[in-house]
Amino acid sequence: MVKVSSRDILDVLRRYELAGDDNVPRNIENVKITHPNPINTLVSFRFSNNQLYLLLDDTAEDDILYALDQIKTKNSNVQGEFIKNPRDSSTTHAMPFKGKEVYLFEVNSDKHRLDSELAKRYPETSRSTWQKHIHAGNISVNGKVITSSKHEITENDKISIQTPETPDFKDNQLPIIYIDDNVIVINKPAGVLTHSKGELNDEFTVADFFRRYSSYNLDSNRPGIIHRLDRDTSGVMIGARNAETAVLLQKQFADRKTKKTYYAVLDGKPKLDIANIDLPIGRNPKKPSMFRVDANGKSAVTRYEIVDMNNKYTLVKLQPQTGRTHQLRVHMKYIGTPILGDKLYGKSADRLYLHAYSLEITIPSGQRQTFTAPLPDDLIKLFPKVKV
Repeated sequence: MVKVSSRDILDVLRRYELAGDDNVPRNIENVKITHPNPINTLVSFRFSNNQLYLLLDDTAEDDILYALDQIKTKNSNVQGEFIKNPRDSSTTHAMPFKGKEVYLFEVNSDKHRLDSELAKRYPETSRSTWQKHIHAGNISVNGKVITSSKHEITENDKISIQTPETPDFKDNQLPIIYIDDNVIVINKPAGVLTHSKGELNDEFTVADFFRRYSSYNLDSNRPGIIHRLDRDTSGVMIGARNAETAVLLQKQFADRKTKKTYYAVLDGKPKLDIANIDLPIGRNPKKPSMFRVDANGKSAVTRYEIVDMNNKYTLVKLQPQTGRTHQLRVHMKYIGTPILGDKLYGKSADRLYLHAYSLEITIPSGQRQTFTAPLPDDLIKLFPKVKV
């Protein structure tokens, strides 16, 4: 049997003009030696991020089909090409080496986006989550941190994953309005997410808080969650502490058996003091994160009533009859008075001045309950005389 070292492999690569004098034996990686039959030696290795094979065999006589069959004993699905001998015109591929003929085969590997390759190698984690890991600097390719999901790699590249430590939110609290064996009701502060958008989560959410009190959906990133409020919206949220309660509450939201009241500060004054806005809403195809009034959208109905005014702003009570995403924000924008602080549909401010004031719903005890969250101080400062 022929012994083959990394130095020998580098010598062959130089003869085939794939390596130069600046390369050293440590550039040869993942060397594995097998013997397809007693008269030959097959070496697989990686060099310059490429997978290659060396076949040492003095019986092949430049027969590429025979040589390929020997390589396929290691990888039956291998695809690639034999490198031509640049030094001898009398032979096509073979080159003398250590008393035998050597053949050099380079594997052709299609390039893939880094996020796609990660999702392929680790299908238990979604592609979107891998994108977050990449952007957070948790992924290295061949020892280099990559922060672009579009970075192209091959199946032979080395991927290293540095998983961040799970944040500890045990000391984070949210104000509880009501709790019993089946439901928990909180006053969500503005700026707190309802739940993370994927497995990778580095900030405290309502779901993290509900997890302490609920057995519902514990294997997901939405434990206890029945409905949601936008990050910048404050106010009443109800959670389910068990699966049976979740079914009861979800059905009421789906059947529009709940009654929700919001208060909002508008930039400007609506033309009418009281009105019903009955306009369908759909996603904006040019800006997928936004919604708009759209004749082909889903039905959306909002009732508003002016409560107070000053020189610049109007305080209104909003009662949505449907629960479309961004419904109140889109409807108020459409009538020319966007909600103060709405970064998507209006002008920025210190916060989004939208507050979920009350929620009327039937809980498992059979009681019809109305839960309220007092108006926040920053809203009251604009309308100090308001009483609700």
